[in-house]
Amino acid sequence: MDLKKHIRSIPDYPKKGILFRDITTLIKNPDAFKFTNDKIIELSKKLDFDKVSAIESRGFVFASTVSYALNKPFILLRKKNKLPAETHSVDFKLEYGEATIEVHKDSISKGERILVIDDLIATGGTAEAAAKLIEISGGVVAGFIFVINLFDLPGNNLLKKKGYNTECLIEFPGH
Repeated sequence: MDLKKHIRSIPDYPKKGILFRDITTLIKNPDAFKFTNDKIIELSKKLDFDKVSAIESRGFVFASTVSYALNKPFILLRKKNKLPAETHSVDFKLEYGEATIEVHKDSISKGERILVIDDLIATGGTAEAAAKLIEISGGVVAGFIFVINLFDLPGNNLLKKKGYNTECLIEFPGH
């Protein structure tokens, strides 16, 4: 299945100059959604990990199916002030601003291998922050799986240069 046909491109969103790759058109199609999840689960099975995590919010859509299918605990990496218990947090830069992500301090134990899943990798700021969050929590990043890689933006290469394993289902230009 050609997943690219199920991704909508929206120019100048959320600000001028950004070409937003929208997965809502993919997830509303049951066949494309199932195919995507099956591929992510297949890639996940090749990795050695203890828990699956996802970056808020679109990563939750895909990581929850991996957690369910492989019977692995699911960790939420959320925006600032969304988690009720004590957290670790990391500030980072986005392609179009700044943000903070957090994880509960009791989500990751020392040495646990954590798989990170998200819908898209662009500049790599969010994914790099997720890796830092896992590492300050005592965990080890087992790898990243993204539905989309914006290949002309530096994110995927940034993660690989830092020694992280990354997998992507499809590629698009970011501009």
